[in-house]
Amino acid sequence: MHIEPGVVDGAKMVLSYATAATAFGLGAKLVYDDIRHDGGLFPLAIRSLMTTVLVFCFFEVLPHFPVGVSEVHFILGTTLLLLFGGGAAAIGLALGLLAQGVFFAPSDLPMYAVNITTLLVPLFAIHLLAKRIIPAHTAYKDVTYLQALALSASYQGGIIAWVAFWAFYGQGFGTENLSNVASFGFAYLIVIVFEPVLDLAVLAGAKALDHFRHSKLFHGRLYRPAH
Repeated sequence: MHIEPGVVDGAKMVLSYATAATAFGLGAKLVYDDIRHDGGLFPLAIRSLMTTVLVFCFFEVLPHFPVGVSEVHFILGTTLLLLFGGGAAAIGLALGLLAQGVFFAPSDLPMYAVNITTLLVPLFAIHLLAKRIIPAHTAYKDVTYLQALALSASYQGGIIAWVAFWAFYGQGFGTENLSNVASFGFAYLIVIVFEPVLDLAVLAGAKALDHFRHSKLFHGRLYRPAH
């Protein structure tokens, strides 16, 4: 969902710095919660390294293509959240996006504040949603398709909403911009359809690897109900 350079520019970028600061604050809350409730700093560091590598691969290896005002990526935010927890997912998204910009797309770096807002705010939203729709006695490996669909649709829907906001904020409501935003939103529906299937496939793999139940490589909730 890399929003193209120039969609937001000039003085309008000031808002993106404020939203990015807010997004980092929400991410810091997820990090703090994971340190406090899921093993401490070192396990979080290991999981964050894994999520950073995965996010970098999501952006550079998995299929991605420009549509309208942005690019369509398989970001798999729900997968990261369920496997590694909100804190590691937030760090991975932030560092993976930064690494991708530094090493492969320096022209995207001026849009980092815009893009990190678009990634992290929906992540925090599905973290809260997971608490509401997944019962405390259910480990994440046992989520249903409908639960995975709700989380994925909410995450990708949040990305679409933020991309639309930045496009309209930066470029107005002209016919061409409306068409570009609509094209992007429609293309992203593909991700919403396929991501829950992938989530469940990954979680099925987690069930088969039950010997990782006590490993710190994954978030504790993956194998164990909430305390």
